[in-house]
Amino acid sequence: MKKIVLVLFILLFPLKVIALSANSAILMDMKTNRVLYKKNIHSIKSVASISKIMTALIAIESGKLDDEVIIGDEIDNSYGSGIYIKKGERIKLIDLVYGLMLRSGNDAALAISNYISDDFVNLMNLKADSIGMINTTFNNPSGLDEEDGNFSTAYDMALLMSYAYKNKIFRKIISTKKYKLKTNMNTYIWYNKNKLLSTYKYCTGGKTGYTKKAKRTLINTASNNLDLVVVTLNDPNDWKDHKTLFEYGFNNFKYYKILNKKKFITKDKYYKKLYIKNNYYYPIKDSEKNNIKIIYKIKKIRFNYHNKKVGTANIYFNDTLIHKESIYAK
Repeated sequence: MKKIVLVLFILLFPLKVIALSANSAILMDMKTNRVLYKKNIHSIKSVASISKIMTALIAIESGKLDDEVIIGDEIDNSYGSGIYIKKGERIKLIDLVYGLMLRSGNDAALAISNYISDDFVNLMNLKADSIGMINTTFNNPSGLDEEDGNFSTAYDMALLMSYAYKNKIFRKIISTKKYKLKTNMNTYIWYNKNKLLSTYKYCTGGKTGYTKKAKRTLINTASNNLDLVVVTLNDPNDWKDHKTLFEYGFNNFKYYKILNKKKFITKDKYYKKLYIKNNYYYPIKDSEKNNIKIIYKIKKIRFNYHNKKVGTANIYFNDTLIHKESIYAK
């Protein structure tokens, strides 16, 4: 009888299936890195110009953004999309990053890498390792792949964007729709190639990419009740797919406050008061609340325990540890 009722329910109210054109796609919450949708997320592919996110990140973290860069012979090797800077032109590093991200300037990528380090690609790979991008290899700062391109996965690129998005300079750059600049040789007006920034109200920035080998690649961030990132690789209908995934995330998930530092209560009788310093939120569906479990681990310290860590609140989702929050005693 139960099976008959279930079949009738599915026939009357069919489960919604997300149909995407992408070969690989991911929807990830940037605060917790929880994957909310996945399709071939660990498949290694050429990622084209969305790899410029790493180039921008290295430049921003270099601490040299206000430095003036004199453009040299390095741009002789530039082809494809560009901002069309000239030899002898003086331009600040931060302006090159704007040209890199808004216009996907391959000449800007070469100028940035040449200025920062002769070992720039190694810096990119070291940073990827530190972020946890275990299936990523960078071979150049632009993403061009006629020779040795940049290879990654939808999952790794979502990790990269989640990390980079925490930097307020990076957030400002990718959210910029129009940028004006005057150098010793030219005046530029750059418009952001990422049309989702103008056509989807929740979009907060991103990066486009295309080569014949990689096809269309795209990464975008959006904020409503969640802070989300979508990555699609080899996707002929990427603008629509990104909107579809963002709407799926916003309509089905919300941040659930699992730990409340103002109402933290434990039954431990050894200490007069136990407290935590942070709230903790996790994106879940309403139907998933019962999948959350908290296990408290408290150790007894006999002397001088005031305001010292005495344990942890271990949070599990579907029996997987997702967070540890330190517990302190008074």
